[in-house]
Amino acid sequence: MTIAQRIKTAFERNEKALQLRPTLGRKTAVTKVTVIDGLSCEISEGKWKIIADVGENRGGADSGPNPGILGRGALGSCLAIGYLMWAAKLEVPITRLAVEVQADMDVRGEYALAEVPAGYLEVRYLVTITSPAPEEEILRLLDRADAHSSFVDIFQRAQKMQREVRLLRPGQEAEAGMQ
Repeated sequence: MTIAQRIKTAFERNEKALQLRPTLGRKTAVTKVTVIDGLSCEISEGKWKIIADVGENRGGADSGPNPGILGRGALGSCLAIGYLMWAAKLEVPITRLAVEVQADMDVRGEYALAEVPAGYLEVRYLVTITSPAPEEEILRLLDRADAHSSFVDIFQRAQKMQREVRLLRPGQEAEAGMQ
């Protein structure tokens, strides 16, 4: 079985399971972020642990990628994975694929120095594909994948955000499961 066949089989198996039991698609992802030292954070979910930090010019130790790199990487990898999944599903051969994410920003917004957004002003992505398929098939595949990409949706659509605060006093960390 080729990689494309394995991806198509998994795609179609998940598609069928979700058609039969739509409630399988409803989930809540929980990612925990704990400050380790200074501005360095450990990000954990399930078996995965990643370190995030900022550069020394921002007060960090540069011990891991900054949140912007992780966010752009999440978008780029979600796009690349989605393109390959849809290519397998639609049987469009792809030999090589790369996604470059470009984000324009004005960091004065993070420091409250200007009336500009604290986040991105514009996000662009460049998709480079090697494929023997006709251009129309490639564009149809990309459009289909973009229309169903979770991170394209997250970047384009305003999300409902809620903050909840659990205030602990010194000595209460163990009671709350924090060591």
